[in-house]
Amino acid sequence: MPIATSANSIIVLDFETTGLSANQGDRAIEIGAVKLQGGIIVDRFHSLMNPGFRINRFIEDFTGISNNMLKDAPDCKTVMNQFADFIQNSNLVAHNASFDQRFLDAELTHIQRRYNGSFACSLLLSRRLTQDAPSHKLGELVRYHQIKNDGIFHRALADAEATASLWLVLLDSLQHDYGITNPDFSLMKKIAKTPKASIGKLLKTIAI
Repeated sequence: MPIATSANSIIVLDFETTGLSANQGDRAIEIGAVKLQGGIIVDRFHSLMNPGFRINRFIEDFTGISNNMLKDAPDCKTVMNQFADFIQNSNLVAHNASFDQRFLDAELTHIQRRYNGSFACSLLLSRRLTQDAPSHKLGELVRYHQIKNDGIFHRALADAEATASLWLVLLDSLQHDYGITNPDFSLMKKIAKTPKASIGKLLKTIAI
């Protein structure tokens, strides 16, 4: 099945983890994702997952996920097999996507699964398309764009939903500022990798 090329049909995901380095043994403890089509969330995926060891107090406080919550959660293998099925034939978006992609790749390597989509980063896109924002952290962008939310951050599904809303704001900015509607996912990735000083020239050329 071919992957949808429209930037309006994607899966937005977020991991909470035991630490910052998948290469040094840190594991995922929560995954949240939403499937976005035509500006509407049409499906969700969410689960805690037991990494097989206790998490430290800092991570408990930072995420609000306790060892007691993880005690009876399914293991990473079970959850990631389900998630691998959920994301097949979809392109992916995350805020600070390099972090989430590293953990997705690591967790799927553990279970010998792969995915066939590609990643775009809403943080990099925001840096190009809303250069006057005071910060490009997700919480700050939610406030800057006045995105409706419940004030919960650092929980996977809440962050995925906030990132999906941010993605739609960025799509709206392309239409409003440059007349670009229904951009291909490849264009969104190109924008994210273009130097900030060259963004205006690139988008004006595309809009012609």
